[in-house]
Amino acid sequence: MRKEKLSYSETERQYGVARSRIRAWERIYLEEGAEGLAVERRGRKSTGRPVKLSKSVEEDLIAENQRLRAEVEYLKNLQALVLERERRQEKKPW
Repeated sequence: MRKEKLSYSETERQYGVARSRIRAWERIYLEEGAEGLAVERRGRKSTGRPVKLSKSVEEDLIAENQRLRAEVEYLKNLQALVLERERRQEKKPW
């Protein structure tokens, strides 16, 4: 298209390629050069597989998770005890 100085319409007619595809190829060519046109771009981009953690990091995270669960349980029990004590204080006749 650039070599023969063709417009989008002329290129579309001559090569039977949709104008949107021609524009996309031109953008890729201008941004990445000829090498960019060789890259496979079909389909959705892969989000990739989750990163596999090392065994020690995984064990540390599991231990921290267990500690935090125990802490949450402790705080719930403590709150229940404080509320119970407050209720008992309110019921006592002075």
